[in-house]
Amino acid sequence: MRGEPLALYVHWPFCVSKCPYCDFNSHVRAGIDQGAWREALLADMAHEARLLPGRELTSIFFGGGTPSLMEPRTVAAIIGAARELWRVADDLEITLEANPNSVDAARFADLAAAGVNRLSLGLQSFDDASLVFLGRAHSAREGIAALEIAQAHFPRVSFDLIYALPGDTEESWSTTLQRALSFGISHLSLYELTIEPGTRFAALAAAGKLQPLDIDMAAALYELTGEMTEAANMSAYEISNHARPGYESRHNLTYWRYNDYVGVGPGAHGRRLGMRTVRHRKPENFLAAVARNGSGVGEEAVLLPVEAADEALVMGLRLREGVDAEAIARRFGLMKIVDQRTVDRLVRSGHMLRTGSRIALTAAGRLLLDHILGEIAATETTASVEPERMPQSVPVSPQPLALLAWR
Repeated sequence: MRGEPLALYVHWPFCVSKCPYCDFNSHVRAGIDQGAWREALLADMAHEARLLPGRELTSIFFGGGTPSLMEPRTVAAIIGAARELWRVADDLEITLEANPNSVDAARFADLAAAGVNRLSLGLQSFDDASLVFLGRAHSAREGIAALEIAQAHFPRVSFDLIYALPGDTEESWSTTLQRALSFGISHLSLYELTIEPGTRFAALAAAGKLQPLDIDMAAALYELTGEMTEAANMSAYEISNHARPGYESRHNLTYWRYNDYVGVGPGAHGRRLGMRTVRHRKPENFLAAVARNGSGVGEEAVLLPVEAADEALVMGLRLREGVDAEAIARRFGLMKIVDQRTVDRLVRSGHMLRTGSRIALTAAGRLLLDHILGEIAATETTASVEPERMPQSVPVSPQPLALLAWR
């Protein structure tokens, strides 16, 4: 346990405005005390380090919200403290999410100097009308300019696009994706627009003022995405994430391979030492908790082995590499986690692949991830098998084309 690698997630909860599709923990505030937030995040991280001594840190991810609104000296302070609190890998991956407007882009040089070596840029679209629909605060021209600046300052750049908007066609998405691939970047996050509960889009859809794209057309766009990225040597290593070989997000892989990660900042989730951890969501409550308790922890819980194994299966099947079902069962002291007869049937139908005890979804299977998970899950406990380690957990929304927080 002591020598196992570790990832660090830092959540910055503030945005300039709230996008109508977004259900992340983001807030708009008239003013932000950068000094107070810097000290609170450092204290929250130090709390976790005291519980996880001797671990090697392999990645840091600044997510949000809009982390590019952080002062570069805050980013530098967190990176510096993390290097002191843990051993760090020689090739430590440090990612920061950024908005592609001119104000944020002006900070890119300082963020690179602070230690960030991978930027995740929220372009979302190259079309001004689509950006207005999505509630984005930048224009298509600003987005392209920010991408060029990012490529000049960071050795690794990824950007996000959202597709399957109302009115999207195979022709329009093909044109957009071809343009995305022309920039020569190493990583793309391509998300289908999903109507999430509690968002403005959900309210508009309920009122009949927003008609989501037809499900068959959305599936056709997903298949087109796979074909085009595969041809460009940027295969999907996860349901919605594509990379050139060797450029996969190490931080993302930590989540999906169900390894430990520390989550600090408002609303951040983490898993450590068999525990699920959740920070207070509201920024003001988080600050009060840090002042009172020395950390922003709002909830800690141990999951039963069955729950942890189910989560590991859900997360792992998002990956192209799939999971070793027997290894997961051993890890959590279970006899099995999948129904083999159902797996056999899905292999015959072309929806799954199996090599020994490793199972994975095919391209056709990934379109039906939710359904397949419900079909194959079969966890059974046994007193004769000792788990390899304590159960760990992370909240999961196992939607095949979901807009997820990690990019």
